Amino acid sequence: MTAALFSATDETAISCDSLCLDPFEAGMLPVLRHLLTSLQVPESQAWQHAFQIAAERWGASFGLGVAQALVPVVARLHALRGQGVALHDPLDLDQRDRLSADEAALLLVLHHMRRDQTSQARDALADLLMGRMDADLIRAALGFAHRFPAAERAEHLQAAPVDRPQSRAVLRVVR
Repeated sequence: MTAALFSATDETAISCDSLCLDPFEAGMLPVLRHLLTSLQVPESQAWQHAFQIAAERWGASFGLGVAQALVPVVARLHALRGQGVALHDPLDLDQRDRLSADEAALLLVLHHMRRDQTSQARDALADLLMGRMDADLIRAALGFAHRFPAAERAEHLQAAPVDRPQSRAVLRVVR
């Protein structure tokens, strides 16, 4: 069983810079690649690399949460597309900034969902699933987007500060 891996000279490769991803989303690429590889080639145990990369990139407490939140997205994509998800070899440094159409579509789904851009997310999902929609994949991606919103969306999700005078805490002894 082999994974559908592109070569570094593939003419259909997309530049990572052309997608206008934020640094967090660009950092998800190797994690996603390793997670997909672990599902396509289970004996590779590539999920270990995914979690290690996430922990090194964002710290253990945040990074492991990112990798864990991506697992349902990748697992559902693999359930729908199986070996048909084209991805670059996650260990090939020459392919670090090159994306297959599937990788680009998956990153764009997450990019747009993190910004609550429904129409663009729907288009990217249609590209990823060849015109179909899948409620479970949408639910998994929305769960990730809710947990890790983009910076501009996160600002809107925070509650507005309430103007109230600062009160001094008072301690008293109760007998």
